[in-house]
Amino acid sequence: MTRIPVLHIITRLIVGGAQENTMLTAALLDPDRYAVDIVSGPQTGSEGSLIEEVRAHGIPLTIEPALVREVNPLKDLQALFRLTGFIRRGRYTIVHTHSSKAGILGRWAARLAGTPVIVHTVHGWGHHERQHPLVRRFYILLERATARITDKLIVVSPRNTEKGLADGIGTPEKYITIRSGIELDRFLKPTRPREAVREELGIPPDVPVVGTVTRLSPQKAPLDFVDAAAHVAARRPDVHFVIVGDGPLRAEMEAAIAVRSLTDRVHLTGLRRDVPDLMHSFDVFALTSLWEGLPRVLPQAMTTGLPIVATAVDGNAEAVTDGVNGFLTPPGVPQALAAALLRLLEDSVLARRMGEAGRRKAGEFSAHRMVSDIAALYDTLLAKLTPASNH
Repeated sequence: MTRIPVLHIITRLIVGGAQENTMLTAALLDPDRYAVDIVSGPQTGSEGSLIEEVRAHGIPLTIEPALVREVNPLKDLQALFRLTGFIRRGRYTIVHTHSSKAGILGRWAARLAGTPVIVHTVHGWGHHERQHPLVRRFYILLERATARITDKLIVVSPRNTEKGLADGIGTPEKYITIRSGIELDRFLKPTRPREAVREELGIPPDVPVVGTVTRLSPQKAPLDFVDAAAHVAARRPDVHFVIVGDGPLRAEMEAAIAVRSLTDRVHLTGLRRDVPDLMHSFDVFALTSLWEGLPRVLPQAMTTGLPIVATAVDGNAEAVTDGVNGFLTPPGVPQALAAALLRLLEDSVLARRMGEAGRRKAGEFSAHRMVSDIAALYDTLLAKLTPASNH
């Protein structure tokens, strides 16, 4: 049987949810049925790179130098033409795009190349309330136009559908929710004892620890985590805080921690690939994002058995049911986050009950379930093709 050629296009392969989702989809789709390639732009950055990991999975990867994250009319036009030629040469039956820039350029390139099936995953919209109104309007108009040439829009959270429809992007039947999948098994059992991880971080074995795994970028509002930590620390001098990740706000974070005299209590680990072990050394997980698709760290923390305090934005509310497996607090209000953290730190029975509820819910987010749903969608879209249009 001839394998169906599929191309996934993403703006950049940094360490992040959209990127891991793309890599796992390409790695886990049935290799007897699909021949899957990935095209990515060249940029990585302080968040770290998944390029080598993608190659280690044996996924054919092409780096397109003109595909950059910033708006750059010259490079964007160049990327559009180069992607069109690449898709035409590869005779792909399905082009599946991820992230805003690759989503726009990749889908128009696929259309120009005559690709039969065009799919886009919305990992959180590229436009949001905090942008300049004209910039936001421009992105919405681009998404509206591009939705018309898209066979299906996958969203990782129904809230992304609500937001897209409210902005006039596509029609209800164009959307399908497929939760972002993670490799849950890695988070069930640590590979090292909790005490050993804490010793390495310089944290006493018996103190409470609030941890986060995040990108140090404006979207994730990591400075709100530092503010919340200062509020908690004032009430609970025994609590330590761990921030796993890196990004453009690293220097500001270090300065904010120093100004609040929290250097001995807040541990910035930088990028780490042993996140499951680190999570098992936490007692509570926190996430301060201002906007999100569905952040993979929440199901990961749930699988680990951690109660969660997260901001009440988009996909966070898909993973965290307020009062059941954690608390949701308003974005940009560190005091509210701190109050919820203190509730969990002062009530171990409640924290344990919420952690167990999260673990039970985490199965909804398995990578195998995600890929099975994507394969079923591909089959549905392929079945609609006339024999002439199927490569």
